Amino acid sequence: MMKISSIIAAVVVVLLGLNSMFVVSEGHSALLLQFGRIVHTDYQPGLHFKLPVIQQVIHFDKRILSLDAPPERYFTSEKKSVNVDFYVKWRVADNAAYYRATGGDQLQAAQRLTPIVKDALRFEFNARTLPDLISGGRKDITERVRAQTDASARKNLGIAVVDVRIKRIDLPNEVSESVYKRMRAERLQLANELRYTGQESAAKIQADADRQAQVLKADANRDAAKVKGEGDAEAAAIYAQAYNQDPEFFAFYRSLAAYRTSFTDGKGVLIMKPDDEFLRYFDQPASKH
Repeated sequence: MMKISSIIAAVVVVLLGLNSMFVVSEGHSALLLQFGRIVHTDYQPGLHFKLPVIQQVIHFDKRILSLDAPPERYFTSEKKSVNVDFYVKWRVADNAAYYRATGGDQLQAAQRLTPIVKDALRFEFNARTLPDLISGGRKDITERVRAQTDASARKNLGIAVVDVRIKRIDLPNEVSESVYKRMRAERLQLANELRYTGQESAAKIQADADRQAQVLKADANRDAAKVKGEGDAEAAAIYAQAYNQDPEFFAFYRSLAAYRTSFTDGKGVLIMKPDDEFLRYFDQPASKH
């Protein structure tokens, strides 16, 4: 009987000894409860000891965890709705606060964190226009949401919000059509403005080219008239010089030139009097010369 009692006592001692030790694995932490009251909040990875039976260990995952929430509909400042798909990266920051708020249950923590993030997103989307969201306002939104939700989650849940990301923003069909119509109208207006500017520039270039052509033509006509006048003056001077040297020969030469011009094609017909001055070299050429 004594032997059995000794064996039982030894087994109890071993069990109590084993119950007095616990291990915190890497990437985790733990807190210690005694009759439901927290007596130690942050055990780091390694081997630790506790009082058997009366003390209880609660383990927490200290790694970064993900919250992938279903898409939520929000309204912009123009009261246009958008469907937002987002996710959150979070971790346990305060073991005691986390345990008091969630009992150490990750599912409950995610359920309590989700509305905090959604409220912050709703506030940011309500303060922005749809064009602002489309043109790339996501980064600013996520930074502000992360800061707001981190402060609230640390205070109320013992959770640190590491990151908030918007995966996609979808427009309802009626909003998409409205946006596309407005984008087409804006692009059409821009195209018309560019076309008008091009036509205006083309008209200016054409007018300038026409003006330069007229100036060049006027200069060319002026220079041609000047050269022609100089040529005519020089020819007149030559004619005068030739006339002064031998007036009779000059008259004879001019008459020959006139005859050549009049009878070049052989079909010309002249009707004049026999004593016409034009025919004087036909009547008495020798005596006249």
